[in-house]
Amino acid sequence: MSRLVIDPVTRVSGHLRIEAEVAGGQVIDAWSSGTMFRGIEALLVGHDPRDAWLLAERICGSCSGAHGLASARAVENALSITIPPNARLLRNMLAGIGWIADLITGFYQRAAFDWADVAGAARADPWAASRLAGSTNPTSGDTADALARVERELGGMPTGLFWSDAWDHPAHQLTPEADLILFAHYLRALDLQRTLARAITTLGGKDPHPQTFLVGGMALTPPWGGPTPMANRGHPDLPERTTPAALSSEGLAAFQALLVQVSAFVGDVLVPDAVAIVRAYPQWVEVGRGTAGLLAYGEFPQDDSPAPSFLLPRGRLMDGSLDQGYHVDEQDVRESVAHAWYEDESAGPRPASQGQTLPRYEGPAAPVASLEGWPRYSYVKAPRYAGLVPMETGAAARMMVGYVAGSSKVHQAVDPILAAAGVELPDLQSSVGRILARAAEASVLAPLLGSWLDELRTNLATGDLAVADITSWHPDTWPAEASGFALGETSRGALGHWVTIRDRRVAGYQVVDGSTWNLSPRDDDGRRGPLESALIGTPVADLDRPLELLRTIHAFDPCGGCAAHAFGIRARRVTP
Repeated sequence: MSRLVIDPVTRVSGHLRIEAEVAGGQVIDAWSSGTMFRGIEALLVGHDPRDAWLLAERICGSCSGAHGLASARAVENALSITIPPNARLLRNMLAGIGWIADLITGFYQRAAFDWADVAGAARADPWAASRLAGSTNPTSGDTADALARVERELGGMPTGLFWSDAWDHPAHQLTPEADLILFAHYLRALDLQRTLARAITTLGGKDPHPQTFLVGGMALTPPWGGPTPMANRGHPDLPERTTPAALSSEGLAAFQALLVQVSAFVGDVLVPDAVAIVRAYPQWVEVGRGTAGLLAYGEFPQDDSPAPSFLLPRGRLMDGSLDQGYHVDEQDVRESVAHAWYEDESAGPRPASQGQTLPRYEGPAAPVASLEGWPRYSYVKAPRYAGLVPMETGAAARMMVGYVAGSSKVHQAVDPILAAAGVELPDLQSSVGRILARAAEASVLAPLLGSWLDELRTNLATGDLAVADITSWHPDTWPAEASGFALGETSRGALGHWVTIRDRRVAGYQVVDGSTWNLSPRDDDGRRGPLESALIGTPVADLDRPLELLRTIHAFDPCGGCAAHAFGIRARRVTP
């Protein structure tokens, strides 16, 4: 029996350490450790709740807008603020384009090279690769340029941007031509990031960390040309603009043009590549199955009622059954710190709304060779739903919950993708299935962005210009004490923010992110977290190059920063 240590796990957001026991060529036990802490929850205490979202979104730079939106929603919930329909549409559009950006990046930049071999791509025939990709001329596509890039970067030497000792690994199964196609699309995805960033910046002002959220709505307005110059007294010229105002006809047209590019990439590139991976690695639908519970908070509200319906439904699935979904109640979300580096005087898991963030490191001194024997081993807490089994969150959970809930949009996206890949709905909860689920989710979201844009245009054209409700903006209108929460989603999973406001200031704040659920350590009863469970049974062909573990890890698209609600800190690199 051997104990493997991967620290840090690369191609993830934040710092993550995985330890695994391997026997008989597969993982028999695993431990997930978040190795950085800088608790933003404590930093929020004492701040004006109207500013909380600006700090909260600094939890993460990959899904930053999601935390800002969740924070604004939590404060609105505490103060009983209802945002206007235009604000809902703008929030959906901004969150949606950021979400798709993360889904694309999560596959091509963080997971693709677990399945594709760049050294294999260097041996490909670009003509054959073009035919495989549906083209008859390699110069009409990406394959010739990609092959030249591979040859230039590898150069026959163990150096360069794309060099890795994982190339020519026995676990790689794609043909050289398929490797080259995936590498070419990796390069296209890099180029697409500029398009995605422009779209996010159009509505958010900057990327990452959008600046246009507002407690009460959005800080965007239809165009205004400034006051009319008065007689005999000129008015200063407006500053020169190189970008049209977001809500002008030009700005909305530019946003729509960007959506066309993104939607085409999702349908023509992302979905076929995800399907190709599943078809090339059919045995991997049996790897990474994980926990029997699936949780989705729901996202993208479709109406303005206090309990709106969601494009991606809210619900949970239990015990591996797809027969029915169950209700989700925020009061049943609890966190255990029995195996995490935090102080806690309570008996058992705390409700998230009453959580504490008091770090207390109880582990080996650096340099850390192994966490073996240490009962506390992570800065990530262990969320559990109503004391039940650990719950997996993320795209697979959302697609499966939505499918069981009968969402027509989810069915329309999932059914043809499952058929093309030759798998069934339960297979989404596997190492390759989670990749397929993200592609399906992107194909759900891409066309909806255009429909929300059309609805916004109609509202503006008919004179509905409201983008915020600021009737409760002044603290004099607030109660002496108020509490609120927001349940939503990031691309990585179920996201909850809880806030307590007292004497016009934030008195308490807690966050439970999708990666907190997925990367959690053991709980009070010793039950493994979802990633830990999913790693059990993962094959390992080469102990010195545990590529297979990375496949299962990256399938969750983990974010250590979100999991521990940390930001801006560098952890010590540990070499076992």
